Amino acid sequence: MKRAPNPRSVLAILSSIVILVLICPPVYGQWVKIPSAIPRGPDGKPNFSAPAPRLPDGHLDLSGIWESGGGKYIQDIAADLKPGDVPFQPWAKTLVDQRADGSHSGEDPFANCLPQGVPRVSASPPPWKVIQKPDVIVILYESANTWRQVFLDGRELGKDFPPTFLGYSTGKWEGETLVVDTRGFNGKTWLDQTGKPTSDALHVTERFRRTDFGHMEIQITIDDPKVYTKPWTVKETVRLVPNTDVIENACENNLDLQHLGGKFSR
Repeated sequence: MKRAPNPRSVLAILSSIVILVLICPPVYGQWVKIPSAIPRGPDGKPNFSAPAPRLPDGHLDLSGIWESGGGKYIQDIAADLKPGDVPFQPWAKTLVDQRADGSHSGEDPFANCLPQGVPRVSASPPPWKVIQKPDVIVILYESANTWRQVFLDGRELGKDFPPTFLGYSTGKWEGETLVVDTRGFNGKTWLDQTGKPTSDALHVTERFRRTDFGHMEIQITIDDPKVYTKPWTVKETVRLVPNTDVIENACENNLDLQHLGGKFSR
């Protein structure tokens, strides 16, 4: 006699499919005759292991179109850590355990077309574009048409600011590494699809290092004393995507939201 499928298991699978559809990258090819400065080997093929380019000021040039290459860290930012390595506060661990079966997927802010927040947005499969100037770096995320500014001019975040999904970012160079400090969050985002929560005390430190022409490492430290007992760190790698650009990717009218579990905003 066949056993009926577990409704919660089916719901978890459905919710994962729906969210992955929301974040999956579109087919590229909107531009032709794109000027290219990609180094090539003797065989004429792109050499992504060539040295990383530099700007006239000597700093590494982080400009380009980058992508995570998959949904590993969007699903679980701690995928490379051992079980138990995320230092949850007891209440946060209970909450994440409750969300584990997918029955609360409809509560994910991104499922409700809200911004994914930092650092989750950088792990999303759609590509993102870095525009680098000496005093500011602008990041254009294809995912949900999100953008971000990283100020390099020495400014500091004051006390009179409206909390936001992506926070406020400042950066400085430490040798070959761009260190980005982000605060001022609203505490409404999840760190990943497993539902790791955040609070308005969240402080994210990202260390961007372009290791060669085609690859960049991002070391991310999460410091949120209202949710976690101590800061914790993960590392992600993104790759350069040649001959393309970011395009419009609006999240609207998510008709599948009604099939997801939990309380949602519509």
